[in-house]
Amino acid sequence: MCVYCGSRMGTEPVYAAAAEQVGRLIGSAGWQLVYGGGKVGLMGVTADAALAAGGTVLGVIPQNLLDKEVGHTGLTALRVVDTMHERKTLMFDHADAFIALPGGIGTFEELFEIWTWYQLGVHSKPFGLLNTDGYYDPLITMLDRMVSQGFLSPAVRALLHVGTDAQDVLGRLHTAASVKIPG
Repeated sequence: MCVYCGSRMGTEPVYAAAAEQVGRLIGSAGWQLVYGGGKVGLMGVTADAALAAGGTVLGVIPQNLLDKEVGHTGLTALRVVDTMHERKTLMFDHADAFIALPGGIGTFEELFEIWTWYQLGVHSKPFGLLNTDGYYDPLITMLDRMVSQGFLSPAVRALLHVGTDAQDVLGRLHTAASVKIPG
C-alpha cells in the first residue's frame, strides 16, 4: 500500500492521528507500506506506526532530501534515488494500491499522476483519498464540478475511492487490488 501524505504535520492533531491509524492498520494487516522515505511530518508518523505494528516499510527518497536529514533511517528498507521521477516510479512499481492522506502540493501531484496514469491505461491499480476532518472537501467539490461542467467523466470520477474512515478506505483499496482484471 503506497501512502502519499504531508512532510509537515498540519495544524490539526487529527491529521497525525489519521496517519498513525493508517500506518498501524497497514502494519497489523501484514501489508508493506511504500512511501516517500521521510522521517518528518505525517510521513514519519505513518512509517513509525506501521513499523510499531510489525509491518515492513519501504521508503524511497531522493539523495538531496536525504542530505537535508529528512530521511528515515529506521525503515525495513530505504532506497535512495537521484530524482523525484525515479522516486515516484519506484514507489509505483512496489505498490498494489495508493492512498492519499492530508498533504500539500506534492501529495496532490502524486495522487493526480496515479489517477491520470490509470485513465490513460498505464495501470489498473486502485487509489483513494482519506478525507480526514473534511480536509479534502473543497477538492471533492471541485472534482464534482469538473463532472458537471463536462471536463471529467462520471466513470473516471468514480475511480477515486473516497472516505473518512481509514479502515473502510484501506479495505476497499485492498479488495480492489486483490481483484485481478482479466487481460
